Amino acid sequence: MWFFAIFVEINMKHENPYLKAMRYIENAEDILKSAGKDGKYYVDDKYVKIACGTAYSGILVALDGLFDLKNLPKRRGRKSIDYYQSNLAKLDKKLLKELNNAYAVLHLDGYYGGITYIKTVESGFENAISIIEALKPYSKTELN
Repeated sequence: MWFFAIFVEINMKHENPYLKAMRYIENAEDILKSAGKDGKYYVDDKYVKIACGTAYSGILVALDGLFDLKNLPKRRGRKSIDYYQSNLAKLDKKLLKELNNAYAVLHLDGYYGGITYIKTVESGFENAISIIEALKPYSKTELN
């Protein structure tokens, strides 16, 4: 049994960042279903907050994977949004716009603010998916 535990731990460290980030999005979408809908708004902001935080975490997993691929310098400890913005500005201005919107919608308004307007939350999820999809071309080669 101990062999299996070691095998799982080793595999987790070498997990494909694209697949891992997409798993975060799938989990976030499942959580969001629990929020319920009433017209243009989600009913329970608790689930919206959790879903937005999960989707935002998926973005960070994807960006960390992208930065590793591009050999950008790593930072120890917790990274700020400034770290992600400055590194992404060097790589891709379009993705930077996606990140800025996702940060505002998912992290600030969704996770902290508890925004429940469905279209706004959906736009943040669209930004998250766009950022994560940028890793897809690498998912079959360098990431495995």
